[in-house]
Amino acid sequence: MSHIEFWATVTGGLAVWLSAKENVWSWIVGLLNVCLAFRMFYLSQLYPDMFLQVFFFITNMIGFYMWKFPKEDQANANHELQITRINPKLYFPFLLGIVLATFMMGRFASNLHEWFPKLFYLPSAFPYADSFVLTASIATTFLMMRKKVETWWMWLLIDMVSTVIYYQKEIKLYALLYFVFCFIATYGAIDWTKKFKYYEVKK
Repeated sequence: MSHIEFWATVTGGLAVWLSAKENVWSWIVGLLNVCLAFRMFYLSQLYPDMFLQVFFFITNMIGFYMWKFPKEDQANANHELQITRINPKLYFPFLLGIVLATFMMGRFASNLHEWFPKLFYLPSAFPYADSFVLTASIATTFLMMRKKVETWWMWLLIDMVSTVIYYQKEIKLYALLYFVFCFIATYGAIDWTKKFKYYEVKK
């Protein structure tokens, strides 16, 4: 286990726990986490995961702003963004988009070592499974930024896939972290659903 893996694990665990608790500072802790994770994934040849950290860096800043400074009609009792659901009509196109993007990204990741051998000297490990983690995480982050209940069910699926990938790549502390994330995601789904129903009753 490297120092990078250790601190990426610590900051990642803290950021996700704060998110499940609806704490806006999760986004700030997340900024440090993605910087560490970027380097760790490069060294592990998990290139789609590496690219994902660039996206996370940008969305952590946007997410902090969206949670901290919502429109007046979207604010909760703490004057932060309120939890809502996505329109059920969007479920199918949302999932279909993830499937198609996973296939395209998987093809791209499979060829990185041939197209850019000086940057990617080894083939991508688990290009399609890792690409699912990338594309689903991007889509789910947009749900998280808007505080949608469905966020946590998606994270649960992503965390289960990630646990297997990281364990297979011998990033075992990070694999353990994502295994723990499965329980945090379950807690987040239950807690956010309760809060959503409470807001609906209060309307």
